[in-house]
Amino acid sequence: MAESITLARPYANAAFEVALADKALAPWSQMLASLAAVCADPKVSALLKNPALTAEKQSQALLEICGDAVSDKGQNLVKLLAENRRLVLLPQISSIFDVLKAAQEKSIDVDVATAYQLSDEVVEHLTQALQKRLDRQVRLNTRVDQKLIGGAVIRAGDTVIDNSVRGKLNKLAESLSS
Repeated sequence: MAESITLARPYANAAFEVALADKALAPWSQMLASLAAVCADPKVSALLKNPALTAEKQSQALLEICGDAVSDKGQNLVKLLAENRRLVLLPQISSIFDVLKAAQEKSIDVDVATAYQLSDEVVEHLTQALQKRLDRQVRLNTRVDQKLIGGAVIRAGDTVIDNSVRGKLNKLAESLSS
């Protein structure tokens, strides 16, 4: 997995630079997400991994499937990826691009799992607190996880704040066993 991310990063960075120069971060993000979704289909994935097909035929097939969702510059990216036998990296490229886009826009997606449904007032207060702490615009996604017993688990990128009862019980059990 780390190898594919390493291979995808230069392409994502290049796509990001082009999108930034064109002031088209959102359209590029949507286009890459569409390409990634198409590549995730098992039949398309098998087609892209088929060494018997030329790079031109692979890129042509992918572009035909995506239709008008891919811009001229996006088509150039697809053709370059096909020439280098890297079309299977499109999901990783899309993911890295979205991380770069979020950093540029100073925004972050935050997932909050709680034992019970949060009120709108608590969601608003939590959003404001996280924006202040993370110094970014926060897009909060909440879900109920009844396994938590109580409290919450907050995931923001690589940061995890586990303030759940289950998490505290696990820590206590771990400290007692050592």
